[in-house]
Amino acid sequence: MESGGEGSGEGPPVVFLHAGSGNTRMWEHQVPAFTGAGYRFVAYDRRADGNAVDDLEALAEHLVLDRFHLVGTAAGGIVAVDYALSFPQRLRSLVIANSIVGVQDEAYVEMARRLRPAPDFSAIPAEIRELGPSYRAMNPQGTQRWKELAQHVTPQATRNRITFAALETIRTPTLLLTGDADLYTPPAVLRLFAERFPNCESAVVPECGHSAFWEQPDVFNQAVLDFIAKH
Repeated sequence: MESGGEGSGEGPPVVFLHAGSGNTRMWEHQVPAFTGAGYRFVAYDRRADGNAVDDLEALAEHLVLDRFHLVGTAAGGIVAVDYALSFPQRLRSLVIANSIVGVQDEAYVEMARRLRPAPDFSAIPAEIRELGPSYRAMNPQGTQRWKELAQHVTPQATRNRITFAALETIRTPTLLLTGDADLYTPPAVLRLFAERFPNCESAVVPECGHSAFWEQPDVFNQAVLDFIAKH
């Protein structure tokens, strides 16, 4: 796996951006699916300082990626949107999964406060916030594995102020995904985003919380593979 700038696969590059609770090791369900489909799998661990977009662009330059598909989950989706606003010419397609997207419009921020009230929401254990009840009920081994791999990542600074108006300028073909039990981005919030991206498709993954790539990897992988194959 292209971790920290290392890589696997020889086809068109797909860059994966992990969640704020994640790292490159959490893509273990994606590596065989995407390299097996002929793609070059690229992932890296984000730093706790600096600018996420500048780091991603430096990695793209270092790996001579030219144009690539970009997949971000949760906080990685915020980085993906920020990068799409900064370097649209780099992207073949954009996939944003289970992400609050980083929108800063006051009405959206106020809605987020209602949805995830502080400090109560943050006091909930991470695996309950980020893994849906169906997954936790039926997959104790997978839940334990997620807990073993998870780690908190301090968010890096964004380059752009992300607003609904800014989303309307993103012409890159975009796929939006969420889970039907996502506590951060429930389906109604996904629809808000889908109304703003001018060139997007969207889908809700059933029996899934905030981590579709982990909870429903077969569904997630197929949805992303089908989408990027068109672009």
